[in-house]
Parts: sequence; C-alpha cells; structure tokens
Amino acid sequence: MKSTVFEAIHQRLGAKMSLFAGFNMPIEYQGVNCEHLAVRNGAGVFDVSHMGEISIKGPNALTLIQHITTNDASVMPVGKVQYSCMPNGKGGIVDDICVYRYEEQEYMLVVNAANIEKDWEWIQRNNRVGAELENASAHISQLAVQGPKAIEVMQKLTPADLKKIPAYSFITAPFAGIDRVIISATGYTGAGGFELYFNNADGIDIWESLFDAGKEENILPAGLAARDTLRLEKGYCLYGNDIDDTTSPIEAGLGWIVKFVDGKNFIDRELLLKQKTEGVTRKLVGIKMEEKGIPRHGYSITDSKGTEIGRITSGTMSPCLKTGIGMGYLAIDYAAPDTEVYLSVRGKSLKAKVVRFPFV
Repeated sequence: MKSTVFEAIHQRLGAKMSLFAGFNMPIEYQGVNCEHLAVRNGAGVFDVSHMGEISIKGPNALTLIQHITTNDASVMPVGKVQYSCMPNGKGGIVDDICVYRYEEQEYMLVVNAANIEKDWEWIQRNNRVGAELENASAHISQLAVQGPKAIEVMQKLTPADLKKIPAYSFITAPFAGIDRVIISATGYTGAGGFELYFNNADGIDIWESLFDAGKEENILPAGLAARDTLRLEKGYCLYGNDIDDTTSPIEAGLGWIVKFVDGKNFIDRELLLKQKTEGVTRKLVGIKMEEKGIPRHGYSITDSKGTEIGRITSGTMSPCLKTGIGMGYLAIDYAAPDTEVYLSVRGKSLKAKVVRFPFV
C-alpha cells in the first residue's frame, strides 16, 4: 500500500484511513457532512497526491495528444487546462484526464490514481511519433484547496494575483515560501478554489502554511468521502463508477469534450461520430429520490411495471438537499428530465425522477 507525504498528518488528525487506488488515504476527519458543508460554504483542503502526472514533451507532443485524446488540444495556449478523455479503441474510455499546456512543446496530463500504470502503458503504446514521455507521478504531490473562501486563504501565501487566473487556467508562482508551485484554477467539487502541484519535499510546509493562513476562515481538512458527495451534487463523473472501458463519452454526456475538427484523427473518431449522429441507446442521467431512500451503485432502475430500464452508477444522500441523489445509465426512451422511474431498494420499489445536472 502506497502513502502520500501527508499520511502522518492525517493520522495525527485522527482521519479514518482506507485503501483507495492502492494508497492509504483519508476518507473523513470530522464527518462527511461537516467537511462537505465546509467546502461548499467556506474552504477545505483535500490531499489528492494519489493522482498521476504524465509529461509529454517535444515537437511531436501535440500530435500525440491530438491522437490519444478526444478534445482539441490545438486551441490551448500556454497556461490553459483542458478536460478530456482517452478512448480505448472500442468506444470506451481508458481514463478521463486534465491536459495542462505547460510550455509550447510541453504538456502535463493529470490522470486518475487507479489508472496511472494503465494510462502510462496506453500512451507509450500509441506514441508512434517519438514524443518524450515521463511518468512523474511518484515525485509530485497535490492539494486541492476548494470552496468560496479558498482564494482568501491562498492569497495570503503568494504574490500572484489569484483573481486574475481564469477558470481552467494555471500559473507557476511562489507559494508559501516555495519558489515554483503550479496554482491551477480547477477542482472536482464545483465550489470554486484551486489545485496546487509541487515537489513531494515541499508538501508538509505547504500544508502547514495553508492551515495557519486559513484559521480565520475556519479551513478544514476534507477526506475523499466529502470529495465524492461534492462531485455528485454537481454531476461530475467518477471513473470506475460512471465511466469506464465499457462506456462511451457520448453515452456519458461528455460529447462536449469530443471534437470532430478537421485534421484531428483521434482514436475511435469514426465510432464516436456515428454515435453522435445516429444517437445512442442509453444515457447517463441524474436521479433524484421522490421517496425516502439512497441510490447506491448497482441498484436497478425500473419503470412503473418493474421492468429494468437502467442501473445506478453512483449515489449518496445529498448534504445540501437532504435527499437521495444518484447517477445512472437509462434506456434512452426514459432519459428525459422529469421522467418518473423507480429504484429497487431492499425489495422495495421507491419512486424517483430523472433530473438535469447539476443537482446543486
């Protein structure tokens, strides 16, 4: 089991720890609802150092990225971040990723922790243009400082004007006494804030500086359980639950990151173009409970007669809405918003309805 540089801090704070993607990670500290609401209304810090970072460099870097990803990286200036995914040659998704344009001929791909080795092998296998590759995952730590008060906390620690960093953009600047830290206006909570990338050796100093600076804002450490409930309220996909090697980005509602521009001959282009033009047989939708109950991964979704029409992929009790919410794939005929559906929960049939994302 791997550890991040912050494990001793998590243990000292009394975090509930568990194995996640091969890492011993904090699931919660004071409780999911407490941490969730702290991030939604104030500021919280997530250790997400388990995420992977893969560097692609050289004159053919963009050519490789355009081939292995669905979004159009050619439009990205230096300092921009792009959400994208890598198709697997069969219509499914190898991983959903963020692409950072670090220099003119240098990109950083941020990949999911459970997929680091899988993604690395996939990129190497498809690198037929001689781009320079480096898997830097073991050397880089990452903290996500999320919430509406995150900018107030972080501005105390850097001379850079954080208000001038647009969403899905980043800078490299001094932070908490460390010369070069990537400060990225991104996150997985929908609550605003930033993600920080830095060398492992600087991690403890940055963590301690953040919590010293955030005392007035009542900043809290937050675990992966709150990260999950926060992303669910915004309808963000989780790889391994809502998307995987058997789901296409078109089915998952990610058609907006699939760009069929001239000259971009990416993996599965023709297959995904056919899905976009001819339609798909199922769609990832939001499910909101009308009766008391919590959607859980794997629960059957049925029509009023009890016929299965889909499955839940993710679900929780929303800390903000105080009701059960979930995501799942539904037969296309039932996927329109406000459609009445039912969940099979412990032998009971509970009423729910299809809703648009986000829930909050």
